[in-house]
This record gives sequence, structure tokens and C-alpha cells, in this order.
Amino acid sequence: MSTSTPQRPVAASTTPPRQRRASRIDADILAALAARPEPGARGFVSRFVSSVAPAGAGVGAKAGAFLITVSLALLAALPIVYLSGSDAATAIEALLGGSWGSGLAIGETFVQAIPLLISGLAVAVAFHTGLFNIGVEGQLVMGGLAAGIVGATVDLPGPLLLLACLAAGVAGGALWALIPALLKAFRGVHEVVTTIMMNYIAFNVSRFLVSPSGPFVSETQPSATEKIPLEARLAVVAPGTRLHAGLVIAILLVIAVAWLLYRTPEGFRLRLVGANPAAASTAGVSLRRTVVTSMLLSGGIAGIAGAVQVLGVFGRYYDAFSPGYGFEAIAVALLGALSPIGIAAAALFFGSLDAGAVQLQAVAGISREMVSVVSGLVVAFVAAQPAVLRLLRHLRERASARRAPARPTSARRASGTDPKDPA
Repeated sequence: MSTSTPQRPVAASTTPPRQRRASRIDADILAALAARPEPGARGFVSRFVSSVAPAGAGVGAKAGAFLITVSLALLAALPIVYLSGSDAATAIEALLGGSWGSGLAIGETFVQAIPLLISGLAVAVAFHTGLFNIGVEGQLVMGGLAAGIVGATVDLPGPLLLLACLAAGVAGGALWALIPALLKAFRGVHEVVTTIMMNYIAFNVSRFLVSPSGPFVSETQPSATEKIPLEARLAVVAPGTRLHAGLVIAILLVIAVAWLLYRTPEGFRLRLVGANPAAASTAGVSLRRTVVTSMLLSGGIAGIAGAVQVLGVFGRYYDAFSPGYGFEAIAVALLGALSPIGIAAAALFFGSLDAGAVQLQAVAGISREMVSVVSGLVVAFVAAQPAVLRLLRHLRERASARRAPARPTSARRASGTDPKDPA
């Protein structure tokens, strides 16, 4: 006589439907990623990103790479310092005094770091998807232009006008990235070519709109829009300095981008497409949609950088108000290993260089262009990391092979690998 054990009833899942769908999506993507399609399916940008910011690298490894890169760049710049007739001690003292030597200097360092931080986040979002958005500078300009025009022409209460200017900055930057995004997604046109072209178009559109005969030029200031009302600008948060509330926006963006990339299914899709497009496509991720989404996010963040400069520093839009924040942001993003926290640290480093450049020239007699030299050296050393890592790995493998004990002759004959075996 058989007895049957009563089965325990299965409890209904208490997980909300949206979270269950997100879990299924993540599980499908992870399963496809485990398939590991051939490396040839990955583009150059994806391979470069995976070598600069490996997925398994911990905080200590990234911090070590940051410090080593900065140290090598500064050491490589020393010969130029000596050729300028100065010495390293005087140059470092002048640089630190101009960037961290007083409350005013610290405030100026943060003022210089804010646009670099926001622009660096824009570069990183695109890089994580395997896209090289070199058009961040043009998107920043169009975001600042849109914010300046809205602030000078729209009649709204102060807080509402501030929000409208920030929204216009996001829209201006995102729309300027839309054309390269669509060309990349639907025609396969490389984003480097199209974003460089869009940069020059942005510069010329900006120059026309605020030219002496342009539709938005100020009556009292050439090459600029009318002033934005004081109540619609970003408030100064440190009296006696130029440090404004854009610092709060930058910090919030660091948190938001980190949460998006590492805590949401959409961010996981972005990173998967950048790491392995074939696996993402196998899992059902739309490559076209992901490319467009990434470029729009990148352009929108770049537009915020331009709007923050207009609303926090100048109070109006000036033609050529950016000295190249979008281009320098590429070095910031790479030095920060594409991590939002790392980008914040890199932005502070470059902000220190920019803020201390005046005193570097006045005290040590070194041209302000030294900042551009250091920036270029940082990019060069970051770009050299993959080759250096491959060389070190090869040398380590050779050393391990030499240290490996030789197999006994009897074992080689038993396995059939002994060339002296008469058989």
C-alpha cells in the first residue's frame, strides 16, 4: 500500500510584475553574454573601452591606474618645465597655490571642474555603449545656446525660467546628437565622422545667431544674447567666489549616471551593447534603439554642461564661451576609467590644472598651454594602457613557462611526446 506525500502548495510570487520583467530581461542578457560570440564582432571602441575600464576591475585597481597615469603624465611634462626656464618645485608650488591655496582658489577649481565633470559623464555614457561621441563640444555649445536664448526671450517667473533654461539645454544637446545617432543606427555611418562635422556646424550656427546681424544678438554686447534675469540664474553657493549651484547639479548627475549604468536594466543593455553587440542582439536587445538612446543621453548631458555654464558663470550666452570643455572631457572620462566617481576625481585634477594655470604662468613663467600638454599626455598614457598590459601579460606568461618544472622522460614517453622515443 503506497502512501503519497502531500505536496506543499506553491506560494504566489510577491515580486511586482515590473521587477519580474526586469529580472527576466537581465537573465536573458546574461545567458546570451555567456555564449561569448567571436571577438571580431566587437568594434575598436568596445575593445578599447574594455581594456581601459575592465568590467572586473575593483576600486583599488582603478585608483591605482588613475594615480599611475597622472604621475607619468606629470613626469613626462617635467622636461618641458625645465626647457621653459623653471624648475619642478616652483611649478608645483605655483600650481597648488593657484588651485588650492585659498578659498577663492578652491572655488575657482570647482568652477573649472563642473563643466569637465558633466561633459566627462556625457563622453562616458557613449563610451559604455561602444560609441565615441567626439561631438560633446558641439552638443555643449548648442545646449548653452538654447539655454541662453530661452533665458533672454521667454517671460516666466525666475524658478520656472531656470527650469526652462535647463530643459532647453538638455533638448539642444540631445537634438544635436540625434543626427549622428540616426546615421549610426540606420546607415552605419561612423559616429566620429558625423559628430566632428556636427561640431563645426554648431560653431557656425552659434556664430551666426549672435553675430551683429543675428536674430538673438544683444543690443549692448556683440556676439552674445541679452542677459538672463538674476532670479533665473544659478545661485552662488560660496560668497566671495564664483562657485555656483551647478556643483549640486553635477553631483546629482554623477549619482544619476551611476544609478542608470549599474542599477537599471536600461543601463545594463547599454553596457552589454558596448561590451558585446552580438550577444546583445542574440538576447533580443535592439541595437538601433540602444545606439539612439545612448547618443541622446550623451548629448542631453553635454547640453546640461553648456546650460550650467551660461546660467552659473556668464549669465548670458557668449559665442565661443567654451574653451574646449567637450574635447578635454575625453581625457577626463578616460582618466576616470569611465566610472562616474573616477570622472569626478579626474575633473578635479583637470580643474586644478585650469585654475592654477594663471599663477603657473605668473610665478613660474610657464605658459598656460602646459595644461593642454598634460591633457594630451594623459590621453597618450591611457591609450597606451592596452599595449602595456598585453606586454606585461606576455612577459608574465614567459616567466611562468620558464619556471615550470620539466616533465620526466618516462612521462614524456608514456604520453608519446618524447622526440627521442624510437617508436
